[in-house]
Amino acid sequence: MARYMGRRITDWLEAIVEDQLKLNINRKKTKVVKMKRQGEALDFLGFTMRYDKDLHGRNRTYLNTFPSIKAIAKHREKLRTVTNSGYKRSMSDTIAKVNEINRGWKNYFCKGYPRKCFRDINWFVLERFKSFINHRSQRRCRPLRDGESLYAGLRRFGYVPL
Repeated sequence: MARYMGRRITDWLEAIVEDQLKLNINRKKTKVVKMKRQGEALDFLGFTMRYDKDLHGRNRTYLNTFPSIKAIAKHREKLRTVTNSGYKRSMSDTIAKVNEINRGWKNYFCKGYPRKCFRDINWFVLERFKSFINHRSQRRCRPLRDGESLYAGLRRFGYVPL
């Protein structure tokens, strides 16, 4: 996060990392990203960082940090395996497992501005549980009370949204 990365600075950083810290720099993965340009983003440790325009229409930009597309896809795949129709566990066990997966993911990605991503994951979990309930077995599974919404039923069983 420097304004200018000259040859002297990069040589100094490489010397510290390789000589003092005894780490190898992967030259294929290492690159300089000019974040002030429109559309330039940096993916690092599951986060995507980029400068976005101000949400209130002011002539400012801010550093937006949120989960990367790859991290979201990996999390969805974990949720997919737990809420698969072939997952032979009770509804409360399945919800407890989903809560466990979501809690760890939320604790890691709570930095920055992940609200939109969390809403998308919550919607994905609701859709997965709708399919999970409908494909439980040959007989129709009715874990929800009459007139109860899916969201209210899942909350009654202990589901905690992100």
